[in-house]
Amino acid sequence: MFDSKGLEVLQPTECLRLLSEAPIGRIVFTDQALPAVQPVNFVLDGDSVVIRTAVGSKLAAAARNSIVAFEVDDIDLKYQRGWSVTVVGHAEMVTDTSEIDRLSTLPLRPWAPGERNHFVRIRMELIHGRRICPPAQAAS
Repeated sequence: MFDSKGLEVLQPTECLRLLSEAPIGRIVFTDQALPAVQPVNFVLDGDSVVIRTAVGSKLAAAARNSIVAFEVDDIDLKYQRGWSVTVVGHAEMVTDTSEIDRLSTLPLRPWAPGERNHFVRIRMELIHGRRICPPAQAAS
């Protein structure tokens, strides 16, 4: 199915597959009443996106039951194709010790320097995806 702009609308199962294969995403949150975007590595854990962060970070402050957006994409400029998946949900700091221990075993190692032993969970409430195809494919 295509939307009114000619982009292919992705089904939730395809969105989850693409999300699970992407190494980097962007979290969109509010920082001092302004929108902020931060690239992060992440892991998909069931119906949640999980991110590691440092105590006292802007991301940790923003993750106190706030509604955030999370986006991943893959774009091929040469062939004019790609996709984008967006998740919207409540972000929360994980505080339960047994859950922190479990999340620590997931394949999620921080790329940024410094200690990042706090976990942010975004529970997916909405998931949307679009795929752009070269103009000749989209018209058919």
